[in-house]
Amino acid sequence: MTEQKTTVLIPGRMHPRALERLQAAFDVVQTKAGAELDLPAETLEKIRGVATLNGMRAAWIDALPNLEIISNFGVGYDGVDAKHAATKGVLVTNTPDVLNDEVADTTIGLLINTVRRLPVAENYLRAGRWEKEGPFALTPLSLKNRHVGLLGLGRIGLEIAKRLEPFKVKISYHTRTERKDVPYTYAASLMELATSVDTLISIIPATPETHKIINADVLTALGEHGVFINVGRGTSVDDEALIAALKNKMIAAAGLDVFYDEPRVPAGLFDVENACLLPHVASASVPTRNDMADLVVDNLIGWFTERKVLTPVPETPVKG
Repeated sequence: MTEQKTTVLIPGRMHPRALERLQAAFDVVQTKAGAELDLPAETLEKIRGVATLNGMRAAWIDALPNLEIISNFGVGYDGVDAKHAATKGVLVTNTPDVLNDEVADTTIGLLINTVRRLPVAENYLRAGRWEKEGPFALTPLSLKNRHVGLLGLGRIGLEIAKRLEPFKVKISYHTRTERKDVPYTYAASLMELATSVDTLISIIPATPETHKIINADVLTALGEHGVFINVGRGTSVDDEALIAALKNKMIAAAGLDVFYDEPRVPAGLFDVENACLLPHVASASVPTRNDMADLVVDNLIGWFTERKVLTPVPETPVKG
């Protein structure tokens, strides 16, 4: 007699590699992207695990009476109600570490592109303007002698800081608690950090406390030579304030990989020449996304075979 597979729900899209492995290991129920959990009661009762691209709200958790684990694709899991899951005894996992290097590499690339306007220079060349109009204009900014402030110094923040060191820049940071294991200068508040640096890199997650924390006051403190880079979450930025700061030259430039309402990008950002914009690609390489996909599946397999997972989130500690 064939052993019955555990039923796992995929609400919406899933990485192809993860989907292939999930279908091999589990009985998969997949809904359309954006759809409600309009499933028969008997199906809802069978579902014991979820694999998701950062989407599992409280109502969906409540609709699954036998749910044990939610395995999230991504280090950020703000779209998963982990606190509510904890009250239901449901474990939540994410995919940290495997994307740290890729995101840190992209951050440095975005910083250089923003400061030296390399994408603009390439477009200038491709349009034939170098031959017709002469050399591309000198960039007013440089990384030389800059003071970089990191808003957030977790796993990814540390990798960014390590990559910044060879550029001979001064490095400061702000986190809720000062770290004693790093050589960088600690700022006790975001405002203190923004006032003391000329380059601000945000790597913070989306939480109620970080919502629109990058506001007009912070950008004003950063100053007219300031550069703002965001690879954390778009919800941490007041878009109207940022657009105004760029248009009015309150800051010199911004490099953004994340936006408040992705994939929608505020029209005002397309109207400014001092913004470098990427479509949330910091971890978007085949090797890194494959590693993330494997971790999603490995967490589910580990739970249902050994009652163990590799990367539980803090809100839901493992209970065997």
